[in-house]
Amino acid sequence: AKQVIMQRLKEAERDMVYDDYKDRKGEIINGIVQRFDRGSIIVNLGRTEAELPPREQIPRENYRQGDRIRAYVLEVRQYSRGPQIILSRTHPNFLSALFESEVPEIAEGTVRIVQVAREPGSRSKIAVESKDPDVDPVGACVGMKGSRVQSVVQELRGEKIDIVTYDPDPAKFICNALAPAEIVRVIVDEENRSMEVVVPDDQLSLAIGKRGQNVRLASKLTGWNLDVISETNYNRALKEGFQSLLDLEGVTEKLAIQLYEEGFRSAADLAGATEEDILPVEGMDEEKARALILSAGEYVRKKAEEAAAKTEMELVHEVGAVTEDMGEAPSIEQGNSNNEQG
Repeated sequence: AKQVIMQRLKEAERDMVYDDYKDRKGEIINGIVQRFDRGSIIVNLGRTEAELPPREQIPRENYRQGDRIRAYVLEVRQYSRGPQIILSRTHPNFLSALFESEVPEIAEGTVRIVQVAREPGSRSKIAVESKDPDVDPVGACVGMKGSRVQSVVQELRGEKIDIVTYDPDPAKFICNALAPAEIVRVIVDEENRSMEVVVPDDQLSLAIGKRGQNVRLASKLTGWNLDVISETNYNRALKEGFQSLLDLEGVTEKLAIQLYEEGFRSAADLAGATEEDILPVEGMDEEKARALILSAGEYVRKKAEEAAAKTEMELVHEVGAVTEDMGEAPSIEQGNSNNEQG
């Protein structure tokens, strides 16, 4: 009977712990590093333990037994042996929760974090907006002399944080997300949810970022696929694309301009279009549209064949040059050998 009572007491205690923590999912919690188990950090929360798995740990962060640690409560599961609390320091919501604890305007609801993109331990971007026109959302998050954002950066052991203003206009939002790079033009493809972003030549590396990190985070933050190109390459592509329209049979300069204004910037664009796509062009009918698509398709096919033939020819020349070099080497060595013998 005593064992039964003890068992029920333990079960009741486990249930109480679970009830205490199940509603704390999504909160930041403080604990002490108790031990390490197969890469996981076991954290003492007082009444129970929590686990910080390797996948939820920020790369290159090191802890020792007895260190204080803050983490985000990711999951709370109930098992027969007791509750299991999973923590995270890499989750985007951990960053959001840290800002909420540092920025009163976020806690009060005046400023809202719209989206977060993280590469934990390296760099993050957060998009914020304000419900009060008199409150600057970015300034509120940065704080006086950067005090608020620096507190978050310190907690994340130096992770760089870009705070940008959210804009419901996707193109403007992209421009904000790619800051500090200057944007010249944004071409939106809503159907494929992608954008071509044109930047000055000297801003290209800044917009793309080290190992593509800036554009990668901006893409994750905004939810759009981004292709960042230099102004020179963009203008060259425009020129070549317009010329390809003029090269099509029956396409006058006037028609090429009309097609261009309708979004067909090259023969390849026309080749991938339908008759219905082209009909809005002034003076266009189904027969003309069909002929244009066929002509564009033939043009693209011919150009592809020419490019393939050119590549093949260059490869033949390269192989020939290598073979020739390999053939010359022995004759030189042989000559040297004969001279030595003589």
